[in-house]
Amino acid sequence: MLQMLSNPAHAHMWLNHVPTVGFGVALALFVIARLKRHDDLTRAGLVMFFVVAVVAIAAYLSGNAAEAVVQDRPDISPRAVRAHEDAALLAFVFMQITGFLAWLALWQWRRVPKLDRWQLPVVLLFAVVAFGLMARAAEMGGEIHHAEIRVAASAGEEAAAGTAQAIGMFVSGHPWVWPTAETLHFIGLSLLFTVVLIVDLRLLGVARRVPYAAVYQLLPLGMLGFGMNLVTGLLFFMAALPQYIHNKAFYWKIVFIVFGGINLLYFMLEDDVWAIGPGDDAPLPSKVAAASAIFLWAAVLFCGHMLPFIGNAF
Repeated sequence: MLQMLSNPAHAHMWLNHVPTVGFGVALALFVIARLKRHDDLTRAGLVMFFVVAVVAIAAYLSGNAAEAVVQDRPDISPRAVRAHEDAALLAFVFMQITGFLAWLALWQWRRVPKLDRWQLPVVLLFAVVAFGLMARAAEMGGEIHHAEIRVAASAGEEAAAGTAQAIGMFVSGHPWVWPTAETLHFIGLSLLFTVVLIVDLRLLGVARRVPYAAVYQLLPLGMLGFGMNLVTGLLFFMAALPQYIHNKAFYWKIVFIVFGGINLLYFMLEDDVWAIGPGDDAPLPSKVAAASAIFLWAAVLFCGHMLPFIGNAF
């Protein structure tokens, strides 16, 4: 982990297989589960969709650091890099939508005995599209280093600005976009951390008269806040790449986000948590999970706020 943080390009080489291979395995498991009408396997597939989508955040955001390492090499095609970046962005968007829909299905499964008929087919549809787009992005990524499979490309060629770069230039080129996104980012941050505190403090013994099932209903608000942060944070990232890709605090923030997302699954899947009624004390594993959740998301906030003061981001 420390080695990957010291070299984000190395981290990208490790992580870029997870979205393609992991999502492929999740998709195969999900299809088999639906064909067999097996609820436990279906839940396992949904969990895998969500976990891979969370890890994909780190895989995507480390890609530009990898580009910075190889961009001056004569055997690297800038056109292939731009094509891979844009394909990865599109695949990343669909993968995050799939992960959110999978999480929403898991959340609702705890509330109702049977999901709406449209939910799982929609998850499957987005998963198929996301896997296809990610496989295409992976193939384009191979063309960066392998000139023998590159189509009509030559070393040292100039490349037009891609979609990701165009979005970044729009954000940085219009003075109202950055402060608007910053405002939305802090609103999302407030939603996310408020829900984290309410849910986890209940498990730690605060407001024991409130059953866990009641505070559980707040989780979609927290996920909405996370979604707002992800979208606006991505805009900041694309608009000011050098300020982020050379800062270790940014990569620590990504690490805490990944672990925070995985930690969230405990509160949705663990049966002991759901047995906590009014006046009940949470079991020790639930308290450990709750304390770690507060620590992880507080660490995300800390690393985000310290970007101007740690490293060389600004």
